Amino acid sequence: MSFEIIYTFAVLVLMLVALITDKLRPGLILFSVVVLMICGRILTADEAVSGFSNKGMITVALLYLVSEGVRNSGILQRIIYGLLPKKNINVMRGNLRFLPVVSLVSAFLNNTPVVVIFAPMIKNWAKKMHLPPTKFLIPLSYATILGGICTLIGTSTNIVVDGLISDGISSGLFADNPSVHNIGMFELGKAGVFICVTGLVYLILISRYLLPNSRPETSESEEKDIAPGMTRMEVMLSTRFPGLGKTIREFDFYRHYGVNVKAIRRKGSIVKGDFMSVRLSKDDTLIVDGDESFVKAWKDSRVFLMINRLGEIESPMGTRKRWIALILVVLMIIGATMGESFNVSFLGPKVKLDMFFFAAVTTVIMAWTGMFSSRKYTKFISWDVLITIACALAISKGMINSGLADFVAKYIIDLAETARHNENGIYIMLAALYLITNIFTELITNNAAAALAFPLALSISNTLGVDPTPFFMCICFAASASFSTPIGYQTNLIVQGVGGYKFTDFVKVGLPLNIIVFILSVFLIPLFY
Repeated sequence: MSFEIIYTFAVLVLMLVALITDKLRPGLILFSVVVLMICGRILTADEAVSGFSNKGMITVALLYLVSEGVRNSGILQRIIYGLLPKKNINVMRGNLRFLPVVSLVSAFLNNTPVVVIFAPMIKNWAKKMHLPPTKFLIPLSYATILGGICTLIGTSTNIVVDGLISDGISSGLFADNPSVHNIGMFELGKAGVFICVTGLVYLILISRYLLPNSRPETSESEEKDIAPGMTRMEVMLSTRFPGLGKTIREFDFYRHYGVNVKAIRRKGSIVKGDFMSVRLSKDDTLIVDGDESFVKAWKDSRVFLMINRLGEIESPMGTRKRWIALILVVLMIIGATMGESFNVSFLGPKVKLDMFFFAAVTTVIMAWTGMFSSRKYTKFISWDVLITIACALAISKGMINSGLADFVAKYIIDLAETARHNENGIYIMLAALYLITNIFTELITNNAAAALAFPLALSISNTLGVDPTPFFMCICFAASASFSTPIGYQTNLIVQGVGGYKFTDFVKVGLPLNIIVFILSVFLIPLFY
């Protein structure tokens, strides 16, 4: 074992420990790893920063702005409001009514804004129907994840993998395998649709049995002692909240935002006792009383991940913006799906009609038509996610340069020595890669997990002398399938705060779903790819 392999392995172990213990934001942790790889001569400076020019990473940034434009238009609110039944409803019928539509929407939009919009509406609707909101919110998060695996743009993970493939093609990495190509818009859907439908059926059938009723302490904190003229709201703190690490007494919430804090919900439970002395952390949900000026001033801010007026289902939206958003998104999807099949002569041979092109055009049109604030547009992009992606791409390159990817791949292949001669060997290889990627996803982040698993997939396929496409598809599915814990996917954290779930609620419902998606992925991927 060479020094480069030992050094890279040690650095990655330190990275995992730092991510699990949440020492810094993921982007800074991965950037630190990149710097250590430069110091260890694993990466050159050019290789270290190449991820920041990756087209996939830039596409993710553009899709954040597209999602913000759609969110502001109100089209999603109108869709879900029209779907939510007003009478003769139970838990199974409710989930059957909206979960398939949620999956369809999340196949084309970023999952986080979809959940931020839908979670408060569904919670308030459930209360009006005298149903426990906890029966609907975890299924909402899982439905967005299942929908996201069906298309190229359904989740940033898929775009990251596609960006790595694109870089490999342009650098001649796949010169010996000309069949390797970029992921098409609906290519993941060949297996993804079967996985999504099966997962939705599971959620619709088991939600009423495995999910808890509403937490009594949560309901009480939201309903009592509301002052006249005030509105009770719940707000989720983001990483940009300036009072992180401070108590409410130290930060003085009323002076900064004009609202009074009534309770803190952390990891699904209301903080008991003197909550005013509790130090605030990201993803805490605060129950506050304030007036309409708070919502107007801070609804577009990234200080709070979500602001929800308790009891409100729908707010009035303009029809014009809804139609503009709908038309633009449909054209973007059609263009990205069919664009590369057409030769547009006036654009010249240097312009590729791909997802990046149509996302860029859509973003510019939305900006000039006022679909999102042109003066605040940088606030709508999750920069930590982009830095994480760019650094993860560099770390992926470092794993290849050091030989660590080939070293680990050899041990995976040893699990199935018959892989070269026995057709069942491919299932063992896919299962091993899937489990490694999925464990990374549950422990760190989905984008970083995909980037770290990519060189392993490449090394396995090169050693076996087979097409790497099935292994790349495996990474896409495994990196997105984060159901067993609330920390693996941001939408899970959002519904945990809104619904007051405990960690065990995700394990109880999510672990069987993880197993279902794992089995279907391993057996469907060889059939379609």
